Amino acid sequence: MSVHALSPTQVADPVAQAKIDLAAAHRLAALHELEEGIDNHFTVTVPGHEDRFLILPFGLHWSEARASDIIAFDESGSTLEGEGIVELSAQCIHAPIHRVTGARVVLHTHQTWALALNMLENNRLVPASQSAAFFHGHIAYDDTYTGTADSLEEGERLARVVGDKPVVFMKNHGVLVTGETVAEAYRCLYMLERVCRAQVLAMSTGEPLAVLADDIVAQVQTPPGNDRHPGGERARLFFEAMKRILNRELPGYAD
Repeated sequence: MSVHALSPTQVADPVAQAKIDLAAAHRLAALHELEEGIDNHFTVTVPGHEDRFLILPFGLHWSEARASDIIAFDESGSTLEGEGIVELSAQCIHAPIHRVTGARVVLHTHQTWALALNMLENNRLVPASQSAAFFHGHIAYDDTYTGTADSLEEGERLARVVGDKPVVFMKNHGVLVTGETVAEAYRCLYMLERVCRAQVLAMSTGEPLAVLADDIVAQVQTPPGNDRHPGGERARLFFEAMKRILNRELPGYAD
């Protein structure tokens, strides 16, 4: 199936667009039950900069996020633009990951099904479905929970775990996803929750999982003429479609 190149709904200012997309991602996470109220964090590197980052200020519920609420902060935790503060663990986890890995977008959640899998002794996501196969070989595993993040050193440690992988499974904690665009990262986060849910449900039957062979996984990851994972045009189309749903269900994110 080919990807249809629909016209994107974007504004001319890349910083304004980044704020709109970041606000939309927060509202979508609330709609998709990936959030924990005012906790967890989504960040985007400010376009045109390498050392300042956009975030929803601490204390706002994700369902009420607006582009005008988004603040900019630096690695010291100082608010550079807007009103509000960055939560300490967001500063300590996200800023070093942006700096060390070069990721433009970092999303961290404690979403239910991914966390359920990460509560298990064996928390590995296995390629037992077509959707799960897209993630095979693209997940880093942090098997050492060190408590709440309250220092930049913890973010630097996590950045070393990230390496070149777009997804990190944080045992006893949650998940973290990186990307070049909000669309790419959010689609990855959304699909990750779905495949984790499917695996936990399948495991709950007590029957063994039917894991796909390596050659089938390779074929799934490189389908001719398609752009499925982790980003690209399909991610943009996905995110545009999701924003149209927001316009019906939770409008106001672009304000």
